[in-house]
Amino acid sequence: MQTVFDAHVDPALVDRSLATSTQGSVWLDIARPQFPPPSGPVTCDLLVIGGGYTGLWSALHAARRHPDRRVVLIEADRIGWAASGRNGGFVEASLTHGYENGKSRWPDELDTLEEMGLENLDGMQGEIAELGLDVEWERTGMLTVATEPHQVQWLTEAAADGQGQFLDGTHVRDQVDSPTYRAGLFSADTCAIVNPAKLALELARACREVGVEVFEHTTATRIDSGGAALRVHTDGSAITCRQVVLATNVFPSLLRRNRLYTVPVYDYVLATEPLTDAQLARVGWGGRQGIGDSANQFHYYRLTRDNRIVWGGYDAVYHFGRKVKSSYEDRPDTYRRLAAHFFITFPQLDDVTFSHRWAGAIDTNTRFCAHWGLAREGRVAYVNGFTGLGVGATRFAADVCLDLLDGTPTPRTELEMVRRKPLPFPPEPLASAGIQATRWSLDRADHSAGRRNLLLKALDAAGLGFDS
Repeated sequence: MQTVFDAHVDPALVDRSLATSTQGSVWLDIARPQFPPPSGPVTCDLLVIGGGYTGLWSALHAARRHPDRRVVLIEADRIGWAASGRNGGFVEASLTHGYENGKSRWPDELDTLEEMGLENLDGMQGEIAELGLDVEWERTGMLTVATEPHQVQWLTEAAADGQGQFLDGTHVRDQVDSPTYRAGLFSADTCAIVNPAKLALELARACREVGVEVFEHTTATRIDSGGAALRVHTDGSAITCRQVVLATNVFPSLLRRNRLYTVPVYDYVLATEPLTDAQLARVGWGGRQGIGDSANQFHYYRLTRDNRIVWGGYDAVYHFGRKVKSSYEDRPDTYRRLAAHFFITFPQLDDVTFSHRWAGAIDTNTRFCAHWGLAREGRVAYVNGFTGLGVGATRFAADVCLDLLDGTPTPRTELEMVRRKPLPFPPEPLASAGIQATRWSLDRADHSAGRRNLLLKALDAAGLGFDS
């Protein structure tokens, strides 16, 4: 059975659209401030390792909670250069990688998790306004579209569960005009869009303004915890501290016991040149909603401030060995496939070209959303596993890490989601074999009216899986 995205697209159109694109995130194609590494040994109360969203929110909130303490943040490369500067810029309220994932894992906590997620999104919006962060924030809402007949029923059921307003084919195409849309589900309050690189850089600026010391090109290599203080070795010197937030996302953890809990999965993205008023009028999209389709192998897309379309998803590629390598980012077949799917979705934009193409590694675990823990006698807090919906959830995750280090139970730390870890992935070659079999099965489900095979059913029953 074919899906709408199996339709033929003229290869010449795809070639022309990609011909002048450059490899690299459109978001990071801006001037960025420099944060030189430390010139010698450093002593602090809290060391945050990692200069992405989780680390930045952790440092900012720690300094605001305890203004008398010295907080230091180190980043091995540049602030926001990895997932925080390469994602689609969707700020979702969900802390559980979507309602259905949360419902299947923590049904007794779901109402609380949904409420906390919305409070976190509202709090993020308020804090951005309070601090005057220029991040191109727009509370646009999220439009989920059905492109296959069986997905219409899914959206009908989601609307009945209170997840949004159901739109039939005519009404969804009145909002955004694509011949592929059969129905839609619009949630007005649960999503914002943002410039992701600006969010990272503005958080770094806010950190500096409340006294956090920020250092780039400073790689942590080891944590020693034998004495009264922690000693974090870097490629330059050493940092002595009382506590650590480990926010290294997809990269190998400094805590070896954590390395089987996540795997890096590569996501691929295109950005168009800015659309003219005439081109944009062909599509509509006056509400500037974030959009995602309903397949297992799904696409996500949104408009930028200057009316580019950022178009990503579908392929989620795991490479044997759990490695994070820049060579994995240049994948011509995937970029061609994404471009073809773009023109299937918006055939009226066949004169559009792409300016940027890029990829980034996502940290995923077997439950598809963040997990936390403490190590080294409660002096090191860590979080991983956001699985691509971390722009909003990292702020919540940072507060959980700080709560854990403070040692006083809070409603956040009492959540079963926080207290329990996911099952780890097996070592290679079992991890690769299992992930590739699951990806194949998800693709088959998309081509079989959503019907899940025995492997997917078994993974569902065990609370395991792999999400594209």
